[in-house]
Amino acid sequence: MLMNLANVILAAGIDTGSCAATTADATAAGAQGGLLGGMSSMLLPLAMIIILIVVMIVPQRRRDKKVKEMLNALKPGDRVRTIGGIYGTISSVKDDVVVLTVGPDKVKLVFARGAISQVEETGVENTMTEDVHE
Repeated sequence: MLMNLANVILAAGIDTGSCAATTADATAAGAQGGLLGGMSSMLLPLAMIIILIVVMIVPQRRRDKKVKEMLNALKPGDRVRTIGGIYGTISSVKDDVVVLTVGPDKVKLVFARGAISQVEETGVENTMTEDVHE
């Protein structure tokens, strides 16, 4: 572009002494604009990473913390639901093993502590009075 500008100036017969300063000023301004453009292109990915952290990672860490607190607070007598959808009452808790009492026959099932999905606020009773296979 500067070469085209110089050809136009020479063809028009304009004094090139004052034009050289103008060309140098335009070149310096272009270099400065390129520097700012380069910095903004570097800051854009950084800003996107920060937004990603704030929008996705921080809320997930809060949820994980709540789940960990819930699992650490398990005690015998709590009504819980497993990740497989089994409702039961905790009979005992030892280290990472939870024993659940399930159903009207009081069947005891052993689960890993991490298999507990949530503690139920209200008791879930088996309302089925007849066998489902009949």
